[in-house]
Amino acid sequence: MFDTLSDRLANTFKALRGKGRLSEADIDATAREIRIALLEADVALPVVRAFIKQIKERASGAEVSQALNPAQQVIKIVNEELIGILGGETRRLRFAKTAPTVIMLAGLQGAGKTTLAGKLGLWLKSQGHSPLLVAADLQRPNAVNQLAVVAERAGVGVYAPQPGNGVGDPVQVAKDSIEHARTKQYDIVVVDTAGRLGIDQEMMQQAADIRDAVSPDEVLFVVDAMIGQDAVNTAEAFRDGVGFDGVVLSKLDGDARGGAALSVSHVTGKQIMFASNGEKLDDFDAFHPDRMASRILGMGDMLSLIEKAEQTFSQEEAAKMASKLASSKGKDFTLDDFLAQMEQVRKMGSISKLLGMLPGMGQIKDQINNIDERDVDRTAAIIKSMTPAERQDPTIINGSRRARVAKGSGVDVSAVKSLVERFFEARKMMSRMAQGGGMPGMPGMPGMGGGPGRQKKQIKQAKGKRKSGNPMKRRAEEQAAAARREAAAQGNPLGLPAGEPGKDFELPDEFKKFMG
Repeated sequence: MFDTLSDRLANTFKALRGKGRLSEADIDATAREIRIALLEADVALPVVRAFIKQIKERASGAEVSQALNPAQQVIKIVNEELIGILGGETRRLRFAKTAPTVIMLAGLQGAGKTTLAGKLGLWLKSQGHSPLLVAADLQRPNAVNQLAVVAERAGVGVYAPQPGNGVGDPVQVAKDSIEHARTKQYDIVVVDTAGRLGIDQEMMQQAADIRDAVSPDEVLFVVDAMIGQDAVNTAEAFRDGVGFDGVVLSKLDGDARGGAALSVSHVTGKQIMFASNGEKLDDFDAFHPDRMASRILGMGDMLSLIEKAEQTFSQEEAAKMASKLASSKGKDFTLDDFLAQMEQVRKMGSISKLLGMLPGMGQIKDQINNIDERDVDRTAAIIKSMTPAERQDPTIINGSRRARVAKGSGVDVSAVKSLVERFFEARKMMSRMAQGGGMPGMPGMPGMGGGPGRQKKQIKQAKGKRKSGNPMKRRAEEQAAAARREAAAQGNPLGLPAGEPGKDFELPDEFKKFMG
């Protein structure tokens, strides 16, 4: 969503990096470019003005003028101010002292409240809670059925006593759900309320009545990150009409400019608490302003990537794989292990999203977006078409075996051959890294492979071509080389002194005795 903003900011900072000192004109030009980038990203005008004012004040002070690298200092300032716009610190859910904790979802129709209720339920379940989803949206057609389906997919409870489609009292349903949760021992109640296509008095009144009936511990305003500047107006109307404690951004994986979503927290004074960035139920997480700012500035999001890895990979499995790679040049690491690792990475989410979390990947954004996720499935099909013996020792895969595997997996024979070759290369590289050798093929760099043996070999080869550092010795060498060239030119290929060949030459005594 923030690709355009990231590209503009990256180009702005690129112009700064070559300068040792920043003048007032440089700071003004940078501020102007940042202003244009934010406005193009649909960030609200008051937010842009406050943002640029802070940057110019800080960039003009001693913080930048006395810095060793002024360009990096400006990037640091922009990063800190961006974190401020996004809400500063990460805001956590407040839980009730006595269960159940009540969370009420509010927002316009189409913002994604019902789907988000399922995502929030799954997230809470992963945190060790027992959530109950309440169908209090009795206006929109099939809203109750949708919530029941989403709850079943998430594996959480649902309370839907009314059929909906205009039938039933949403306030009474919300009120009764609290007692139902206590009886069934649910510790969190998530109330899904009705929305409208726009702000109206009836919707506001219904939301206020539900709020008064259940006294929620948290009222979360769900805003569609793709609706532009109207997100700010809607958020202000909800804040004044019903009141809310936090903001949830939905549809962050869209291709809209999305800057309005950045403005909501600053305009309303309420922090963004969660973000939904995909269609799957697990494409949802707590919102971290510092990590989002880092992503926008193209610096990656390693913390989120590490958290995903920790949730997916067990410590025992990781240690087992590491020991296999470290022993006997990685030969214990088989195609079965490779397939298991690949499937674990796939559980973490889209490959392109994972690569996007790595620092510096913004420079190859187009290549990442063009990654075909089905390649992982094709690779898995090839490996599963092999026999256990072939997976254990891929060196036995000859031409006839390749043809059989290709036929079984529905690919060309060349694809099977390529996979096996890439597996050997990957195993070799991972084994080298596991043993502390670094990346292969990069000699002379600490921790980046090459190994001492290779460096010695290169030095030994280079020694034969070196000239002496002693001027007298070097001159003698040059004269001897010139004499050899002259002798060769006169028909003496052995480089013997000029004259009649063999005239003054005598064999050693040992040879004379041998030859009689």
